Amino acid sequence: MLPRRPLAWPAWLLRGAPGAAGSWGRPVGPLARRGCCSAPGTPEVPLTRERYPVRRLPFSTVSKQDLAAFERIVPGGVVTDPEALQAPNVDWLRTLRGCSKVLLRPRTSEEVSHILRHCHERNLAVNPQGGNTGMVGGSVPVFDEIILSTARMNRVLSFHSVSGILVCQAGCVLEELSRYVEERDFIMPLDLGAKGSCHIGGNVATNAGGLRFLRYGSLHGTVLGLEVVLADGTVLDCLTSLRKDNTGYDLKQLFIGSEGTLGIITTVSILCPPKPRAVNVAFLGCPGFAEVLQTFSTCKGMLGEILSAFEFMDAVCMQLVGRHLHLASPVQESPFYVLIETSGSNAGHDAEKLGHFLEHALGSGLVTDGTMATDQRKVKVPCVLLAGDGNLHLNVTAEAFSPSLLAALEPHVYEWTAGQQGSVSAEHGVGFRKRDVLGYSKPPGALQLMQQLKALLDPKGILNPYKTLPSQA
Repeated sequence: MLPRRPLAWPAWLLRGAPGAAGSWGRPVGPLARRGCCSAPGTPEVPLTRERYPVRRLPFSTVSKQDLAAFERIVPGGVVTDPEALQAPNVDWLRTLRGCSKVLLRPRTSEEVSHILRHCHERNLAVNPQGGNTGMVGGSVPVFDEIILSTARMNRVLSFHSVSGILVCQAGCVLEELSRYVEERDFIMPLDLGAKGSCHIGGNVATNAGGLRFLRYGSLHGTVLGLEVVLADGTVLDCLTSLRKDNTGYDLKQLFIGSEGTLGIITTVSILCPPKPRAVNVAFLGCPGFAEVLQTFSTCKGMLGEILSAFEFMDAVCMQLVGRHLHLASPVQESPFYVLIETSGSNAGHDAEKLGHFLEHALGSGLVTDGTMATDQRKVKVPCVLLAGDGNLHLNVTAEAFSPSLLAALEPHVYEWTAGQQGSVSAEHGVGFRKRDVLGYSKPPGALQLMQQLKALLDPKGILNPYKTLPSQA
């Protein structure tokens, strides 16, 4: 059986998630959480319209009369201060910057409805924004779209202690929801590195996957109902808490992953699983990628229902961790590394199953070295590796944005992915950056139907324009 070493897990596995203080070297505070670095000497992000070949659509511009109307709708919730608008205009990667002059902060669905009704009548474009933690530019304006922030829509409306069904406003921060339901012996069905900043409405709008996807599936399954405000201000109430409802079209599914282009999600009903009473983590070294795949197959077969996460990284990633963070691997050097998490209701049962698996993996040569953690302080490992759900994070770093480097990568990566029948986006949505590569993953008929749905629900195209769907010639 794999020896239980002292739990000297490296700091890079024990730090808080992105968005939490001191985590992953990411700056903290309101500016950081809106994707804008305030460090002295930091170069200004170029305007998106100057960096990308995009043309402003014929929307109206905000007038003094519009501002007065907004102030009547959301008293005290109209932001026009240029300094306060810097951060909401910039994406987290600091490669996109809009030039919005107005940010609105409603508290209720009714206020959102009045805002959109006014914008629809005036042909004013609207950019919905949650925690602004996205990676594809879906949450920041491209030109001067009005930013509609859900930050003040942060109330828990109800929680059922038997069914585990949570109903909350779209602006609730994921980490705060996690804390709320964990106090009641449940957990959120998704967990993300940006949980300290991201909003549940944004999670749903982008169909975020996260670290618990392997165990609990996607939001298409765990979201039970939504309240959505359509482009003309109509409030669509699909806020059911029923797990089984076969009455007609399941309309909420249209808005999960739509990135605010079909409607603005204002309230979410979501099913929360019971909180696991026993959690174990193992970090293993594998001699090759074939062994990584076989280890995953063996995991699923031997651990079954208690397997909650399977992630891997290669030796180069580990070397970079050592070189730049000066942290050592908890296991001997290997070509590949695997992190396995189990969660269940019986500590003895889970430990026995995990022990049998590790003994088999070590004895068969699938694993050459490893260590385990059962102490709950050691177990909370935000995973930033590669997931066992088939999702590959390809991170290419450079000192600064390089058009030539980008041209060398694209469209090669998308062409290769399409050749493997893969998706050009499995985690962060399509947003602004990937809208014109959607054809690599969707056939022309599907793209045409998407355009038709957009035209039906948002005929003026005011909701999050320039995002998700391919640009029109």
